[in-house]
Amino acid sequence: MSNKQDYYETLGVEKNATDDQIKKAYRKLAMKYHQDQNQGDKAAEEKFKEVNEAYEILSDADKRAAYDRYGHAAFDQQSGFGGGGFGGGGFGDFGDIFGDIFNMFGGGGFTSQRSGPMKGADLRVNLDLTFEEAAFGCEKKISLTRKETCPTCDGTKAAPGSSAHTCDKCGGTGQIRISQRTAFGITQTVRACDKCGGTGEIIDTPCEECGGTGSINKKRTITVNIPAGVDTGSVLPLRGEGNCGTQGGRNGDIYVYINVKPHDLFEREGNDVYIDIPITFAQAALGDEIKVPTLEGTVKMKIPEGTQTATTFKLKGKGIQSANGFGKGNQYVTVNVEVPKKLTEKQKDALRAFDELTPESNTQSKGFWGKVKDLFD
Repeated sequence: MSNKQDYYETLGVEKNATDDQIKKAYRKLAMKYHQDQNQGDKAAEEKFKEVNEAYEILSDADKRAAYDRYGHAAFDQQSGFGGGGFGGGGFGDFGDIFGDIFNMFGGGGFTSQRSGPMKGADLRVNLDLTFEEAAFGCEKKISLTRKETCPTCDGTKAAPGSSAHTCDKCGGTGQIRISQRTAFGITQTVRACDKCGGTGEIIDTPCEECGGTGSINKKRTITVNIPAGVDTGSVLPLRGEGNCGTQGGRNGDIYVYINVKPHDLFEREGNDVYIDIPITFAQAALGDEIKVPTLEGTVKMKIPEGTQTATTFKLKGKGIQSANGFGKGNQYVTVNVEVPKKLTEKQKDALRAFDELTPESNTQSKGFWGKVKDLFD
């Protein structure tokens, strides 16, 4: 009796799995156990053979039918699996699938060439702004260290008077091919040349200033123009101000991340500004004209007679300029009636007299207590 694992279990599929499901399962496991991913791992190598064996049977309609009927016994007398080799059945899918696998691991038919121009790395800078700086825009200076092209070798990495020569290991391609024997014969993978690092060139006399890297670290102070209307979370790109590129590639960028500090009086929501203003009972009852601070200075605002606490007024166009330059927000002023905490006897007597002179019909409490009376009576 065979001790082999069930082919369906090997691929992790049900017995009624479709051809497409079998292929997908095989592709996933073949990539997982491929020797390029598990060099020197004998267990992975054996698992890879088992997966291929299972797929060869289950991907062929006739062989799958025989296996479903007789199990492993259907193939005990056939040459192929006992010695680790495979039979010569027509399995057209293997070529397509292994083409994908080899491409994944850097193999296959490559037209190899040395590394080309590469863009420099991007940099991130966090910048704190005051509420007013964000609202009106400003000019700020940021300091950072970035990689710049070495002025001595001009990025060639070679000392002045010397030059690079073609790598004798990869022939200047920057890549080398490695042949490996697998269950399917000889396969090739392509990797970056370990002698030249993928550049295709060897530098015998590296530049002393940059140590043969082609770049140096330089501290810089850069002026940033902050547009009006930015807010926390805004990101300003500074194109070409990042690390220098290699092999003639363009410089990276700097991304400035904005954080706006809170204000003592104002709160912001989008381009609108909000502020709470205290008023006296007399101002609320009799009406008044009060001074209201805005981002652009103090303005006068009329309080109508009989204003209730928590009433909000709008000052049109007194908000923040839109960052895209179109329109401004508004300022919303919420008035809160302050109740005095310490009263003289004379003030208390005046309030009692006022309360006696105030008819119930002139207060909002009438409607509330009327509802309470209706509810409980």
